[in-house]
Amino acid sequence: MKKIAFSGTLDPITNGHMWVIQEARELADEVVVLLSENPFKKPQFSAARRKQIVERSVAAKGWSNVSVVLVRGDYTARAAKRQGIDFLIRGIRNTSDFDYENLIQQANVDVLHGAKTLFVMPPRDLGSVSSSFVRGLQGPVGWHWSTRQFMPAPAYAAWILDWLRKDWDSLWPDGHAAADAWFERLTGETAYGAPVRAYHNLDHLVHGLTEIAVWAANTGASADDIAVLKKAFWFHDAVYGGTLGGLSNEEQSARLWLASGLDGDTAAQEPAALIRATEHAHPGAHAQRLRDVMLGADLAILGQDDDVYDTYARSVRIEYSHVGEAAYRSGRRTVLAHFLGLANTGALYADSYFRDLYGASARDNLAREIAALR
Repeated sequence: MKKIAFSGTLDPITNGHMWVIQEARELADEVVVLLSENPFKKPQFSAARRKQIVERSVAAKGWSNVSVVLVRGDYTARAAKRQGIDFLIRGIRNTSDFDYENLIQQANVDVLHGAKTLFVMPPRDLGSVSSSFVRGLQGPVGWHWSTRQFMPAPAYAAWILDWLRKDWDSLWPDGHAAADAWFERLTGETAYGAPVRAYHNLDHLVHGLTEIAVWAANTGASADDIAVLKKAFWFHDAVYGGTLGGLSNEEQSARLWLASGLDGDTAAQEPAALIRATEHAHPGAHAQRLRDVMLGADLAILGQDDDVYDTYARSVRIEYSHVGEAAYRSGRRTVLAHFLGLANTGALYADSYFRDLYGASARDNLAREIAALR
């Protein structure tokens, strides 16, 4: 077979879609992904952006024989036929899928005189993966860790960047001349988007911002307090990886926030104090009424499920790959012992919401990693 087509909205493209494309590559010399632009659907991404994401996902696999074509104002089966493609390929996950796809197949051939459809069944681990399933995971704490396993890396990167953009824009409802430039800077390669950041990266940013949002939903926090906390969290690790002129990363990040001009001089002081408070060796030096919440969100990773915590621990080691093993183990044990001491006295999470949620599991995680480092 020379050509075969795979069609869909692909908002987002999932590992299930990628599996079907791979199957198509085994059946034909060339695979054409027909990306539909349905005016009755409201996808998260524009058709042009989805096309770019699919192209990047395919390129990451090294699939040079897969191309992406936008279909506007036509049925995909008929569009395929016009391009000399006689067969579409679709994944069937269950009997409901078959009943629906069989009706579409009949309409494609009998009514539209378009391409016929071949059906393939994905492996069991992909049987429940769909775009709507992935979209439904978004929102609660940890949603980004859940969605990551179901999407190719370029799609995941685009997904969280879009989420971050919406969160960022919500902080400036009246707009700000510098907001766009600062979003690009903070999410770019000189800050959270830096390739060398294995933990203090965009994922950490998503996690902390989500923790703040869920804390607010459970405590009835004011919109002003939410905004102050989020502004601080956006900047708290903007600078990471070494002191400059004797200034800590936290002090440099606070000064970067103050220099941004995103808030007036008086309003900017509160987020700056919260940023400085994330210098965990000396948090008491930066008294601020929302400090305990800020620290709770920043340290929430310590109280996550074992697999999430273990991934975090491995990521920290990668960030310190320039440090020898013996020195790293010694330094890491010191840091963890400090946190465990706080956890044992109930002081790790001074805010009751975070203490009740993560206190016990943080103690277990810290003790477990300390034991593994001995």
